[in-house]
Amino acid sequence: MQHTVSSKTLIKACVSAILVAIAVLITLILPAEYNIDPTGLGHKLGLTVLATPFETPVVNNAEQSTKDEYEVIEVLVPAGRGVEYKFSMQQHDKMSYEWLTDGPVLFFDLHGEPQGDTSGYFESYAIATLDEMQGSFTAPFTGSHGWYWKNESDIPVSVLLMVKGQYEVLGLKQ
Repeated sequence: MQHTVSSKTLIKACVSAILVAIAVLITLILPAEYNIDPTGLGHKLGLTVLATPFETPVVNNAEQSTKDEYEVIEVLVPAGRGVEYKFSMQQHDKMSYEWLTDGPVLFFDLHGEPQGDTSGYFESYAIATLDEMQGSFTAPFTGSHGWYWKNESDIPVSVLLMVKGQYEVLGLKQ
């Protein structure tokens, strides 16, 4: 005896599966992987602990090396303030990056400052207001290169920054 499934039943099953997948993504995967918890359930279940930020590596003056794997860094941008996160790069070094926020859009300026320059000169590579971006760049000069993010909202915003390439982490610029 052969059973046939009606189109209506098949559509209901597909819609149900999509809704369950969305619920799992929002309540379990985002809190556990990216510390993005729109419902608060991830925190109550202890899932946000799994996405604890990686500590910023200590900067050493060793020769720069190429990182073939993405390094994941979390940067907290306080409400109504801006922060700058920098990397030391030699001329022609390459970096691939991706970053995303856990909330509102941020104004940002991806830029570099030449090593030893005291005039305040910097060169901007990208300026926009976004909640995520990915790309790559080649350092046009030796110096510090990185992002300035400004949070114009009234809540702190976490930026998940993923980088790989030729650089040494300088971290938050004071």
